[in-house]
Amino acid sequence: MSDETPQPTDGLWSRLRLIEGQPLAARADAYTVVHDELFRRLESGAKLDSHEKSGDR
Repeated sequence: MSDETPQPTDGLWSRLRLIEGQPLAARADAYTVVHDELFRRLESGAKLDSHEKSGDR
């Protein structure tokens, strides 16, 4: 068996590895930034999905 985990293609995986190498306080700030960016992306996708679903009816 190989230990090949699919890795995100948008650079998230390498970004998280860089964050892990930082001191704790800097890590916390960096994870907050990543969280906020992912949250905005998910929210914008959710709004698009809801508009698409209502248009399909």
